[in-house]
Amino acid sequence: MTNNKRRAILCPNCRKLISADEPRCPYCDMARPASWWRNNALTRILLDGDRLIKAIIIVNTGMFAISLIFNPRLPGLSFNPFAVFAPDNQSLLILGATGTIPIDRFHRWWTLISANYLHGGIVHILFNMLAFYQLAPLVNREYGTYRMIVIYTVGGIIGFLVSYMAGVSFTIGASAAVCGLMGASLYYGKSRGGIYGRIIYKQIGGWAVGLFLFGLIVPGINNWGHGGGICAGAALGFLMGYQERKMQNNFHRILAGGCIALTVIALGWGVISGVYYRMIVLG
Repeated sequence: MTNNKRRAILCPNCRKLISADEPRCPYCDMARPASWWRNNALTRILLDGDRLIKAIIIVNTGMFAISLIFNPRLPGLSFNPFAVFAPDNQSLLILGATGTIPIDRFHRWWTLISANYLHGGIVHILFNMLAFYQLAPLVNREYGTYRMIVIYTVGGIIGFLVSYMAGVSFTIGASAAVCGLMGASLYYGKSRGGIYGRIIYKQIGGWAVGLFLFGLIVPGINNWGHGGGICAGAALGFLMGYQERKMQNNFHRILAGGCIALTVIALGWGVISGVYYRMIVLG
């Protein structure tokens, strides 16, 4: 007797259940969906929104821990957790803070990427990661993981580039990248329309207004970075489209891969240069 059982898999792109023998996914037309290079551990992380979101939070947390290790500050007799868990500016500078000082004085253009993964204190990183955790699932669902990576990375870069052009001397934080997700969500809600689209637009719009008012009241907030990130996210949402209009494709995958590679290089260079400075320069 012939065994007619066929192995079923989830398409790496659209996550629909298909046969592993399919030369192309019948739902999204991805070629060779069962190939090993589409189903390795890294690809599964990139295509699984929940895993990707957790990975970005882990990287942010890891960079924050490294900045604390580089920080020479030690707790005194009166223990203040907000002071202890706050890297000094020197540690942040060598790890990849951005602004006119790092770029104009030291020509560190790569910090436009690395600064998105650095934070100045425990409250700073908690606030940004909570905001990211709220927005990322929406962007992942409506745009797909590849486009979410591009929006997060490029939104952060453009946000910090705008703040650099505005003369901000020293800045860090994931908020510019998170604002990129916010801008893409605003575009999606406005473009899609209908009840669901209007709800998204009003909710995210309320967050954007609140963020703007918060930036006016609280000193030290990089409003230029926030505004640049929101505009960049909306523009990227328009240029790349969202799932209901255009499914993810190889072009989006290449863009996402490039963003990941640049991020790994920038963060790796920041850590290596930081270790060199601490061990060789400071002895």
